[in-house]
Amino acid sequence: MKILLASSEVFPFSKTGGLADMVGALGRAIVNAGHEAVIVTPLYRGIREKFPALRRVDWHFNLPLGQQWAQAELWELKRKGEAKVYFIDNPGYFDRAGIYLENHISYADNAERFIFFSKCVVHLARYLPWQAEVVHVHDWQVALVPALILQQKNAGWANPPATCLTIHNLAYQGVFPAEAFALTNLTADYFGPDGVGVEYFGLLNCLKGGIVFADHITTVSPRYAREITTEELGCGLDGVLRENAGKLNGILNGVDYTDWNTTQNSHIFKPYSVTRPSGKRINKLELQKQVGLPADEKIPLFGTISRLAEQKGVDIQLGALEEMLNSDIQFVQLGSGSPEYERGYRELAARFPGKVAVQFGYDENLSHRIEAGCDFFLMPSRFEPCGLNQMYSLRYGTIPIVRATGGLDDSVIDYNENALKANGVKFHDYTSRALAKAIRKALAIYQQPQLFRQFRRNGMKADFSWDKTVEEYLKVYQSALPRA
Repeated sequence: MKILLASSEVFPFSKTGGLADMVGALGRAIVNAGHEAVIVTPLYRGIREKFPALRRVDWHFNLPLGQQWAQAELWELKRKGEAKVYFIDNPGYFDRAGIYLENHISYADNAERFIFFSKCVVHLARYLPWQAEVVHVHDWQVALVPALILQQKNAGWANPPATCLTIHNLAYQGVFPAEAFALTNLTADYFGPDGVGVEYFGLLNCLKGGIVFADHITTVSPRYAREITTEELGCGLDGVLRENAGKLNGILNGVDYTDWNTTQNSHIFKPYSVTRPSGKRINKLELQKQVGLPADEKIPLFGTISRLAEQKGVDIQLGALEEMLNSDIQFVQLGSGSPEYERGYRELAARFPGKVAVQFGYDENLSHRIEAGCDFFLMPSRFEPCGLNQMYSLRYGTIPIVRATGGLDDSVIDYNENALKANGVKFHDYTSRALAKAIRKALAIYQQPQLFRQFRRNGMKADFSWDKTVEEYLKVYQSALPRA
């Protein structure tokens, strides 16, 4: 099959979260499975300098945005064993300090930027000599692509590709004032209410449009696919999702073990494995030194790598740590986000010197070292479509402590579920008290070396490789073709 993947971010070119990791890995997995894949993504600031092998393509976009026209150039990158990547080059839209926002404020023209990007995706799908059979779009930024393809089909596109939409996080929907609909140049009937168009309480909702018009919909874990059809976690779109449940299913994200491994990894201090675990101790001691904590292998070390957003459970984590740091534990945090939450971690570090180390921003090198050096990894999310860090933690022998929601529930096994295969700790209530109780449970495991080693071994043996996951996506593509 020929699959075109479209995403607003793709690792290693651009990244704000797991979306980038997933799309980059999926493209490679499709190629490794013997199919053809092309990825389309914006050319953001710094990509051309970081990847000098990029080449300009003899291709020029001149596309309508309402009453105006916007232009762009096309660049490409070919790498052995990887999907070819096309980059949309419009400096006015994409040569910026951030991808979606700056100084915690979203760009005012995000609707214009990503509607234009979506139109470029459709233009390539229609006119590239390489003709995609399926266009697979990811999240709200390209969720209007299925509607735009349908419009062109109705206008004479003889053999348009099937479309698949993956919802990575339903909370982000791309909702804009109704006036932004004019930028799509879609006819008025696409704005229809009552679940039949992109209209949402008088506004333009890009993700809703994708749900309605895509031939197939996936989410990034089986449990999350069920959760988003409920009022509690449906973010206002549960009714639309229930109406489209026949084309919805959940596929647990895979992990790219070529990047996330403990044996051939330049990021970590010393290699180790399930059969040779001694290097884990070295990674812990060196991480403690790097972040300014006392180097002591006997002290349980907890870590978090996360966007500092309400979704991630930062509020209950701060509350639980306030209580648990009176015990003999250490905690290291990497991430950025809400100024309020950043202030909370700074205050925590000030109150518990020598026990808490915090670093704001994103550091790929440090993220691997936290995964390799910690004993436990905290993910107390309010909701979590899939989550990848708990899977990284398992492979790194770092026991995840997670709230039983979404992909966290699908990928971590608690002792109460299966004592022999347990590899993590789960809790259910979204409270600081429940998280603190889970941390105490983890400390009890830590104090039983044989049990602790068993949890670690089970985690490191867990297999979330893309070889499995890509087969599920290939089935979806096959099923989408007759629907289209």
